Amino acid sequence: MVVRNGRTGGAWAVAAALLVGGCAGAGDDDAAPGGDDPAGTVRAAAEGLTRAGSSRASTSMEMASGGTRVTIRGEGAYDFRRRTGRLQVVLPKDAAGESAHRPITELLAPGALYMKNRGAGVPADKWVRVDTTTLDDGNLVTGGATDPAAAAELLRGARDVTYVGESELAGVKVRHYRGTADIGEAARLASPQVRGALAAAAKGFTTDTVPFDAYLDAEGRLRKVRHRFSFSNQGRTVAVASTTLLYGFGARVSVELPAREDIYAGKIKA
Repeated sequence: MVVRNGRTGGAWAVAAALLVGGCAGAGDDDAAPGGDDPAGTVRAAAEGLTRAGSSRASTSMEMASGGTRVTIRGEGAYDFRRRTGRLQVVLPKDAAGESAHRPITELLAPGALYMKNRGAGVPADKWVRVDTTTLDDGNLVTGGATDPAAAAELLRGARDVTYVGESELAGVKVRHYRGTADIGEAARLASPQVRGALAAAAKGFTTDTVPFDAYLDAEGRLRKVRHRFSFSNQGRTVAVASTTLLYGFGARVSVELPAREDIYAGKIKA
């Protein structure tokens, strides 16, 4: 990965170094049992998380290009009112050319992504700061984990939504919805803290819509969401499936952003 003036050298970011050099059908929104409005329910998911305040989060990002496939996993917590979070992101074994890679600590904040233990020539005690409003993907893919707030806010652009049915997730009954999200529409309706990043994504992705599967509990809280992104990287099509699991609502979230002197200002090796 190369960072110049706060920008990455493409939407790959963390995943680019690792890999080295079905959509919902269109149609009217189908009503769920009880007169539910599937599209309206999904679009309100971000507001439900704001009411909840905070949660624990698990992330998984599967990337495929050609015959290569990797999965990056993360664990942490997120504050949906302050739009701040902390994740420990684990790279696949040997994907970075090493038998084991130290987990990358990521701090998520409005308009910014901070990474520690990034490697690629960055001193172990320094952070890398990336302005997410300048990223081609708005940090939906770059950090190896989709920002939980962005994942939920993207659903504000939900359309062609169908109610799939009820299921159980970690012992909790949830309703499963499937559809596509219009990135531009989501950016227009998103909260101010997330709007800039989604607006950047609306310009950077090759397609305007993102297929998704969303699972909400009885209180309207988003419990799981899976987005399927696709973009071009150095002439190759990259397919990305990003899954975010939310649980432990009300969890304490402590995020202290690094001081200016702790942020690395040098070049990052590709």
